[in-house]
This record gives sequence, structure tokens and C-alpha cells, in this order.
Amino acid sequence: MAHVSIIGTGNMGQAIGDVVRAGGSTVQALGSADSGTPVSGEVVVLAVPYPALAEIVAERGPQLAGKVVVDITNPLDFSTFDSLVVPADGSATAELAAALPGSRVVKAFNTTFAATLAAGTVGGQQPTTVLVAGDDAAAKELLAGIVTAGGLRAVDAGPLRRARELEAVGFLQLTLAAAEKVGWTAGFAVVA
Repeated sequence: MAHVSIIGTGNMGQAIGDVVRAGGSTVQALGSADSGTPVSGEVVVLAVPYPALAEIVAERGPQLAGKVVVDITNPLDFSTFDSLVVPADGSATAELAAALPGSRVVKAFNTTFAATLAAGTVGGQQPTTVLVAGDDAAAKELLAGIVTAGGLRAVDAGPLRRARELEAVGFLQLTLAAAEKVGWTAGFAVVA
């Protein structure tokens, strides 16, 4: 069992917290009103929109040193919903890793919606798959264990540089849902 801090109390933060608890781990939920509360988890999930990452790094960077930090963001242009706002050869997760050199940063949960995490399925495929990318094998293994214990499937998507592709998949899924071409309970499933 692990102790997981989740920064962000929206739909994704709540759904991830439920998965973590279902697997027997404990959760510290931190919202915007908890900025003075120290992060206590060995794993810290940043369940916030991409623009909030810079503020979290500024406020909590030293607290995140030595911890597994999970970036769930999709760095899209929220004003137009038509592009990613990071360089074509980069990702939000790479930027976060550079800003937190003492942390073990991984990308996960950005290709799922809260509803598919809560239901545990996507389109009748069981269980929901959480893709995980990062350069620290032990960090990915720890997160995969938490996800699997919570009843979902974790798939190692490769090194941190794969975060760019995960963000592109997340972006596509979000734009399809925003255009009402798929529902917010839909998504991509990995079938093996």
C-alpha cells in the first residue's frame, strides 16, 4: 500500500482518489484552499489543468523532491481547443520534469476521462487502461501497482519522451468529446 497525495479535487482528482482507495492505498486530497498544507504522499498526482503546473512548482517544488510526481495534464489551448501549447518535440511532462529535477516524474491518466476511471471500463472493454510513461522504472512500477490494485489495467507506454504522444491522444479524445462526436464516458481502449 502507498500513500498518495492528489492535488486537485475536480472530477479527475476524485476519480483517481477512488481508484487509489479501492486498491487499499490512502489518499491526501489537496484543493486550492489547502496551499499551506504540506504534501505527505510518496506519490503525488497533479490532477489540475496544464496552466496550474507552474504555480504548483513555484509553491510546492521543494516538497515534491524525491517523490513520484504524476502529471495528468493535456497542454491544449483552452481558448481555441485546436492545438497543443508545448513545442512539437516536447510535452508538458518534459517541462515538469525539467522544473522538478529532484522528483521522479511520470505521465499517466491523461488518456482517460473521470467517468471511465470510475466505471472501470471503456466501451465495454474491461478494465480501463491507464498508460504510463516515464524514465524511472521504479516510479512507473509503483504507480502501475497502485492502478492495478485499484482494479484498472496499467500499461508501460515507454520513456518520458512518449508523453508527447500520450498528450496528443488525450488532446484528440478531448476535442472529440468537446465536439460531441463521442461522449465524456467514451474513450480509447487498449485491447490485448
